This record gives sequence, structure tokens and C-alpha cells, in this order.
Amino acid sequence: MASKQKNAAFLIVLGIAMVMIIGIGLLIGHFAGKSKGEISREYAVSQLEKKIKRIDVTESTPRKATVQIAGSNLAEELPDIEKYPLSVTGQGDINIEIFSSTEKSSAGTDGWLNEVAQNFNQEHHTIDGQWVTVSIRPIASGAAVDYIISGKHVPQVYTPANSLWGDMIAAEGAEIQLVTERIAGNTAGILISKQTHKTLEEKYGSVSITSIVQATIASEISMGYTNPYASSAGLNFLISALQEFDASNILSDTAVTEFQKFQQNVPFVAYTTLQMKEAAESGVLDAFVFESQGYNNAPDLRDYAFIPFGVRHDNPVYTLGTLSDTEQALVKLFVEYCQNDTNQSLAKRYGFNTHEDYVPTENDTITGTTMLSAQTLWKEEKDAGSPVMAVFVADVSGSMGGLPLQNLQESLINASQYINDTNYVGLVSYSTDVTINLPIDRFDLNQRSYFTGAVEDLSPGGNTATFDAVLVALDMLNDAKAKVEAETGQTVKPLLFVLSDGQTNNGNDLEDITDIVQGMEVPCYTIGYNANLEALAELSAINEAASINADNDDVVYNLKSLFNAQM
Repeated sequence: MASKQKNAAFLIVLGIAMVMIIGIGLLIGHFAGKSKGEISREYAVSQLEKKIKRIDVTESTPRKATVQIAGSNLAEELPDIEKYPLSVTGQGDINIEIFSSTEKSSAGTDGWLNEVAQNFNQEHHTIDGQWVTVSIRPIASGAAVDYIISGKHVPQVYTPANSLWGDMIAAEGAEIQLVTERIAGNTAGILISKQTHKTLEEKYGSVSITSIVQATIASEISMGYTNPYASSAGLNFLISALQEFDASNILSDTAVTEFQKFQQNVPFVAYTTLQMKEAAESGVLDAFVFESQGYNNAPDLRDYAFIPFGVRHDNPVYTLGTLSDTEQALVKLFVEYCQNDTNQSLAKRYGFNTHEDYVPTENDTITGTTMLSAQTLWKEEKDAGSPVMAVFVADVSGSMGGLPLQNLQESLINASQYINDTNYVGLVSYSTDVTINLPIDRFDLNQRSYFTGAVEDLSPGGNTATFDAVLVALDMLNDAKAKVEAETGQTVKPLLFVLSDGQTNNGNDLEDITDIVQGMEVPCYTIGYNANLEALAELSAINEAASINADNDDVVYNLKSLFNAQM
């Protein structure tokens, strides 16, 4: 009898083991050979439905609050200038500050102007017996323009990547004077995979911005570029693409119509160059914008051909405001120092001064005012008629109490004015559990009022169930997207914005939801409030979104920039 019982037990254990092996085998087989983005939407939605049943969700009653209709105060939105620390600090009797684009004033291979400035300062140049020096502040060109036109912080000198920014500053009424058109040669370009380059060459005869734009409209390639409100290459590309559509008037109906067609085949406009590069590495993009200096310093991009386009990025130099005679003389002296043979040879070692034979096509109809209007056009038309549907996922755990939550509320309310009213918005908050604070609806004045009230009513307490809240938001998006598309016939672009200060310590973890986020193909932009950003960055990386470290005093400006790019 004992022997029979042992045999029976053995057979039961063997049967269970075989079932487990078969089940594991089926699961492995289901995902065998599947790379990122290949998990089916059907599978992702089925897993979402299972997990949602195990999450405690409550719904709060939203209330209306007063919406500020008046324009924003740019100076108040901008963080203190020390958010962009000096890379070189001059200590002379007379010192001038220079706003510099980051590709020439950052670290490593992007530090040419830093080295030049340090050498200049150490050589103790004098004017009228006074030691003169320069300070360098690396800052993205778009942000630099905002500081200058708002008056929040105006240096004596500005050297952006290209002249477009100088023309726009002049159009805004700021006092600006061109000193020189060039201190280091550079060009914007489109990087295109060599295989794609060969294919386009065979079809179009040559590969240029013209054939690349045509191929994008024809859905033959997937093209990416950076935010034209912030990026020199992105702004240059926007203007160049509009010129391809109507060189006589880049704001014409024809240009707008063709731009909408083009945008239909642009997966996303990158918040940063790094985000765009990562998307290309993952296979999402066939072509994307880059500068020749960065390309020359990136051996991992050798599988791409470089196609110059637009105005040159020769790093012009401008003075701002009224300078003293000594300051004017110092600017002239430093510019000549940058342009001497020694420093031009140094610039070449840093990746500048290549593609010297590239000559852009001149277009006198493109003024600073026209470019400002082009940015507005891009903001309105970048989604090609497809509304964006976003759920904001706000961390209200106990650790968000006090200043972090106050800044989250202020930043969401202030930055929401940069969301187009054709888009759809909802709000979820979370601590130990998840609350739907505002169901998704079109972001008209009524919804803006409810959104403002819901944000104002957020209060902290409890643990941090970040990924439970992400699942709830995905479920909301899935239902609302289907409803809006059925009612309007439009294609809706879903997004998540996750605002948090730390790691998850309750509910699902990142591994539990990764397949769902991948399969549903929803980009998850994360904004970390004084946070450990690693987990947030991993969530954003799933579908090529950006992760932003928004410290308390610059979160409003960061969200404004993000919403300009995505909403």
C-alpha cells in the first residue's frame, strides 16, 4: 500500500512538473524572438485588464476653479540663472559674461570654447592697464533667448549655434548687435542610415533634405528632429522643411498642408538630442537631425551618412544691451583670439571646421518675426490634426508633503496653459491607493477649470504605488481613446506624464507593467521632483520618452518646454 501511495505521489508531482514545463515553454515561445515594441497590443490589454481588477481605485468629485487666461510671466517661470552654472569664471578687473550654446562650452569633446576662454584668462590680456577676462555660461539656445527677451538675466555677449536665434531676439525688441558671423565652423545635418541612404539614392537620384522630406511624406522612412523652441538643429530643420513646402512663404496654406502630411510620419519630436539618438539606436528612426561637430565626435554613428541642410551653425557672436567702450574692446579682443590660427586648429580637434564647402541657400523672406510665427505654426500643427490624449499621474505620497507638492501643483497649473485646447486631458493621483481626480475630456475652458480645481485639491499622505497608478491611467487612455476615435474618426495620440519624487514602495513594480506599456505603445514622460530618477528613467525608456529632473525651482519652465514639445 505504501509503495502504491509513493508511486501515486510521484506521478502527481511528475504531472505538475510537466504542466509547469509546458506552460513555461508556451510562455517562452510566445515571446521568442520578440524585441521591444513587438509585444501585441491585444496581449498587453488583456494583462492590463487582469491587473486593474486587483487595484483599489476611487474617484473624487472634481470642482471648478478659476483659470488664469492672461499670458504667462516668462521671467517668473524661468529658474535662477545659477541653474546653468558657469563653465569658466573670469576674475579680471573687467569681465564679461558670455551665454554659449552647449556643443562648445560643456564637458569633454564639447568644451572648445571653455579651453579657449581659460587660456585667454590665464594670459592676462589688458586694456588700458586693466586685466580683462571672460566668463562662459553654457545654456541651450532656446533657454538663452528666454532669459534675454524676458530680461531675467542678460549677459554682455551671446554666441548661439546659428544666426536664427539672433534674428528672433531682434524681432522681440531686445537690443542686440552682431559682432561676427563665425568663431567656429559647424553645420546642421540629417543623419540617415547608410542602407536607407542607398535606397533613397536609387529612387530619387540623390539624397538631400528635399528627397528626405519627400520620402517621409511618402511613408518610406521615419524621420525625427528636436524641439524647435529649444534646439538649434530643430529650429533650423523646421524652417528648412517649411521652405521645401513653399519657399516664397513658409507660412502659406500650402506650406501648412504639406507640413501636416510630413508630420504624419514623424513618430515624435524629441525633447532632447539624447532622447532622439536613443530612439534611432532602438530602430524607431531611419533619419534624424544632428550637428556635424557632434557627429565627428561620435564613432557609434558611423553607420549613418551626414547630409547638411539649412543655415550654417558657425557660432556667431552678438553683444547685448549697452556696453562700455572697454567691454566693447574686450569683446573684439576675445573674438579675434577665438579666430586665430591656434584656436581654429584647436576647434578642428574638437570636431568643428568641417564641411567647409557647404553653402546654404539664401532666403531673404525668412525674418525673425517669420521664425517666431513658424514656431507657433509648429505648435499648432505638429500633431497633423491628430489630438493628443494625456493623463497626468501625480504622486501625493507622504514624502511629497510641503514644498514638493506645492511646486507640483503650481507647475501643473501654470504649464497647463501651453496645452492646446484640441487635446484631451485627465488626472490621476496616487499614494498607497489610486484616485481618479479628473476623467479624460477635451481640454476646453470647462475642462481647464476642472483640472485646476482637481490639482489644487491634491493632498499628501501614504506610500507610493507609482506603477498601480500608471496602470489605471493606461486603462483610462485605452477606454477614452477608443471612444473619441469612434466618435470623431480622428487618430488619437496617447501620452502619460508621471510626476513623482521617489521609488515605488507599494503595489506593482516596473517589471510587472513593462510588457503592458510596451504593447500599448504609450510614451511615459516622467518628471522627477528631487528624485532618484533611475526607475523613472527606465519607465520613460520603454517607449522612447524623456525623463526630466525637475528640481523645485525650475519645474515650471521644464514642464512648459515639455508641453510645448508634446501637447
